[in-house]
Amino acid sequence: MKRTIHPVRVPTFVDGLQAEGRYSFTLDELRTALQGRSDKTIQAALGRLKQQRRVASPRRGFFVIVPVEYRKSGCPPAAWFIDDLMRFMGQSYYVGLLSAAALHGAAHQQPMALQIITNRPTRPAHAANVRIEFHLNRSVDSVPIVRMQTETGSMSVSAPSTTAFDLVRYASTAGHLSNVATVLGELVEELDASALPKVAALYSVPDTQRLGYLLDRIGHRKLSTLLWEWLSEHRHRAVPLLPGWPTNDEKTDPRWKVRPNARIETDL
Repeated sequence: MKRTIHPVRVPTFVDGLQAEGRYSFTLDELRTALQGRSDKTIQAALGRLKQQRRVASPRRGFFVIVPVEYRKSGCPPAAWFIDDLMRFMGQSYYVGLLSAAALHGAAHQQPMALQIITNRPTRPAHAANVRIEFHLNRSVDSVPIVRMQTETGSMSVSAPSTTAFDLVRYASTAGHLSNVATVLGELVEELDASALPKVAALYSVPDTQRLGYLLDRIGHRKLSTLLWEWLSEHRHRAVPLLPGWPTNDEKTDPRWKVRPNARIETDL
């Protein structure tokens, strides 16, 4: 007697991945597993799973499996799938800015979205209440990063030295300069003074001037000494602490050649 072979169904495919500890998949993977089923059938099944909050889709063609404990919110944390998402998008990346600072223990201000640095201009991604924002740095493959474990695997995170430079470079994204100074004050315990000059070579000279000024401003002149020695060997001119804002009669800091055109008030 000939045995009837029942084709794989979309819910069965999703359950199978979750049983293996996987929480994301692509539309192409699904099509391969469900050979013989039309795109219309697959899309209809995915639509039902979305309505049931069993899957979420932060990017077209990429799906996240939502475990029971996250059904109410509609999506697990972005850290569960960011590595798979960036691989799907074909982009280098690292978790940066306030998100990275929090992972390194500087959790003064938790960002509303997971902050990602990547090598191409990228529009934000979202699924249910999960938000991911992207910022451009074409040196993303050169700066120091670390791999951190997540609930589902691992992800790339900027090293403390990289995080410090990024907070200064993207200060507007980190809230404001006072918040940057506060976060730096919490991050200093993780900073290696000898690593800062090596990272400085990958950023603009004004970024180095501003970071050094802020480290001095929050009372960590010892930490900034090697950074100042690096800067003294490179041509630099006076720059405003807050780019794009006017400078009036502010006295230029003689060590870093920074004009403090913004008030710094930390919560330390």
